[in-house]
Amino acid sequence: MRTQESTIDHVIVDAVVGAVEKRVHRLCRQYAERLQFHGWHHVSFVRAKAVGFARRNGADPAVVEVAALVHDVNYLVLRNSPASAGRNLRLEILAECGVPPHVSRWIDEIVDEAEMATRGRDISLEAQALSDADTLFKALPVTPVVLAHRYLRENGLSLRELAHKIVGEQCDVHDEGYYFYNPEAAATYSRWATANLQLWQCIKEAVDDPTVVELLDAVHAVDALAS
Repeated sequence: MRTQESTIDHVIVDAVVGAVEKRVHRLCRQYAERLQFHGWHHVSFVRAKAVGFARRNGADPAVVEVAALVHDVNYLVLRNSPASAGRNLRLEILAECGVPPHVSRWIDEIVDEAEMATRGRDISLEAQALSDADTLFKALPVTPVVLAHRYLRENGLSLRELAHKIVGEQCDVHDEGYYFYNPEAAATYSRWATANLQLWQCIKEAVDDPTVVELLDAVHAVDALAS
């Protein structure tokens, strides 16, 4: 875990945060068709929640806010990619918006630290705040209903692939007790997270049933005719 003095507010002023916001918002609008799941609706939710978590856990709110704004730019570079795939674009955006290089590198490290697939129990406070916000978006009861199909289209995945991805990346973290780092977030949202993971475990099992596969194939055939 990297520690760093929380002096970021003296470096990243409101104007710089605003510049990053405008740049990312413009990219989200420009590529809205490609960012059906990770578009501005996702970025703005994660940003708001991450700043709140940062203020409660002692992390630097300004650097967490900027990290939240650029945490998913990898989906502009490569479909279904890890956060690291967006490093060059992320650093380019931050440089264009006046973020000093050492702060940009810190932000990039936070984004990598917070990634669900690879995060550990002991990550920085800034990464914890970002991770909790991004994890909450995944755990929202509305996400499987309203947004899961958008994730499938955005990333070119099948339902089986998504179910295996969610169960494979999230269940161990949940069972080991650090699905959420913030105790208040864990107390408030763990019931949602548990229900969500149980649902995806059931989906993972269901898509291996040959009759369910036939059902899904029939639904896809109807969709293809409609389009």
